[in-house]
Amino acid sequence: MSTAPTGRVDTIMLIHGLWMTPRSWEHWARRYRALGFRVLTPAWPGMEAEVETLRADPAPIAGLTLGRIIDHYAALVRELPNPPLIMGHSFGGLISQVLLDRGLGGAVVAIAPASVKGVFRLPVSTLRSAYPVLRNPANRHKAVPITADEFRYAFGNTISREESDRAWQRYAVPAAGHVLFEGAFANLDARSPATVDNGRDDRAPLLLIAGGNDHVSPPQLVRSNATLYRRSRAITDYQEFPERSHFTVGEPGWEAVADRALDWAVEMATTRSPAIVGDAPRW
Repeated sequence: MSTAPTGRVDTIMLIHGLWMTPRSWEHWARRYRALGFRVLTPAWPGMEAEVETLRADPAPIAGLTLGRIIDHYAALVRELPNPPLIMGHSFGGLISQVLLDRGLGGAVVAIAPASVKGVFRLPVSTLRSAYPVLRNPANRHKAVPITADEFRYAFGNTISREESDRAWQRYAVPAAGHVLFEGAFANLDARSPATVDNGRDDRAPLLLIAGGNDHVSPPQLVRSNATLYRRSRAITDYQEFPERSHFTVGEPGWEAVADRALDWAVEMATTRSPAIVGDAPRW
């Protein structure tokens, strides 16, 4: 990978997803910093502590809402001198799309994203992955842990059981139940914070990345998300990496995904402007 900071394109913001913390980006952040980028990996509000601390006391997670998280990142982006490249994984990919809709970011990459409002058919594997939280309405107000077996199905299905258990131990924290309920039932909420104006022509470019063996955000779900933007003349790209799971940012071969995300984002941010429209969505 030869991409390096260029002019005003010098900052990358990485947004983690549900059941994760900024630690999940450790490989990507190290790789991007070695190229000279300023890399920011802010936590969801209240989740700044280490994985081990949040596991021992998940109380800061329990009260989180999607709107609060989005506003938190929007405020951080607005403090920066130049629009950053924004990359989000899983629910971080949903958050990234809402930030894009708010006019934030020079280019946005949503990796295995949770879907914005408007995607109506959820695959069985997505529902199974979310079942540990959604099975009990009382979990809406709780921080819900994920077991090693549940992690294996949702994140570690393309790696060995031993590797999956190590990843669960290093990265997994309880999930904010309210956030998952908001995402799952966004289409029933007229004021859902997962709402975007997917017909906007004046937004920055967007790339949606799917993993071929992802149980949480399988390709059909990410393609459905991409299809929502067909009314827009702004750039929307879709790319699928075969054989990759929802743990694509950390499983072996993550470098290929990280490099593609960065190369695309830098190219779009340096050669395209939100004011330049006319490119049909490409997928």
